[in-house]
Formats: sequence, structure tokens, C-alpha cells
Amino acid sequence: MSTRAWEGITIPEAGTFDLDASHTHVGFVAKHMMVTKVRGAFGEFSGTVTIADDPLRSSAELTIKTDSIDTGNADRDGHLRGDDFLSVDKFPEITFRSTRVVSHSDEDFVVLGDLTIRDVTKEVTLKVEYGGAGTNPWGAEVFGFSISTEIEREEFGLTWNVALETGGVLVSKKVKIEVEGEATRRA
Repeated sequence: MSTRAWEGITIPEAGTFDLDASHTHVGFVAKHMMVTKVRGAFGEFSGTVTIADDPLRSSAELTIKTDSIDTGNADRDGHLRGDDFLSVDKFPEITFRSTRVVSHSDEDFVVLGDLTIRDVTKEVTLKVEYGGAGTNPWGAEVFGFSISTEIEREEFGLTWNVALETGGVLVSKKVKIEVEGEATRRA
């Protein structure tokens, strides 16, 4: 593994890494009826991380296929794919492109970037935890990471909801996004 010491941590040498879809989970969590959490994930996505000579100038991109949403419930997934939510026929992708690394403390980084859902782009703040680097059994250089953020879905045009008689709404306005992953150095 081509690594280097940087500010007390061991990171990969500069280069481009591709997300390993078989070792990456792109998920989300929303509250249902204000009492429970519903989790879902996207099964189809691709992305790259380019580690710069100056690690604070590194960048990342992620493209998610909206029709690959899966919450474990076919009826709910169909509703989420429809015009009330993702409108997958009109908007087949969700994209993220980092704009800058704001800060870091040990393995924890704060990254800003542009998230596009439907036809709305908003700046979001990601909490990124660097998980370390190594060489897998097949000789490929990899590194791991955990990412989290929270968005207000209505800001992205995802405004469908139902008011509950007991107060509150059927679907929370806040949605947590969680990515656990691994990226492999591009040959």
C-alpha cells in the first residue's frame, strides 16, 4: 500500500479511488408517524474520491440511481419512486460533488459539497470519518470511510406529507444520509 503520514494519521498517496459497490452502503433514515425510524438504501451508485497531494484539497463525487431505492416494502418503494418524492422518470439520478474540505481533527473531516435531488441543488455539510487504508487480499489498495449528514427534504422539492390527527406528520422533514464505504485505487 502506498501510504504516507499526514498530521498524525496514515493516508493513501495521492490518486483516484473508485467506490467499491460491493463494500459500500448508501442509506438513509426518516421518521414515520413521528414515532419510528424507517431505513432505506440505494442499490445502484458510482463514485470517485481523488486524494490530492495536499489532502485538504481532495475531492469526491457520487451518482446514485434513484430507481434503485429499497426500503424493504414494495408499496413504499413505489411511492418513493413516484412524483410525490423522487420522480425517477424525470430525475434518474441524485448527485453529490464536494467543493472543499473545511476542517479536520485526526480522522474526522468536515466536507462541503453540492447535493442535487430532483432539479434542486443545495450545499450540504458532510461529517466524514476516515477508516484507514490497506491492501486487500487481491493486491488492490483500499481505504474506508463513514459519512453522515442530515437534510431537510422539503428544500429539495420532496414536500409530500400527511398531517396526523395526533399532531405531527406521517414522514419527517429531516432525513439522515449515511454512507459506509470502501474505495479502491484506480489502476
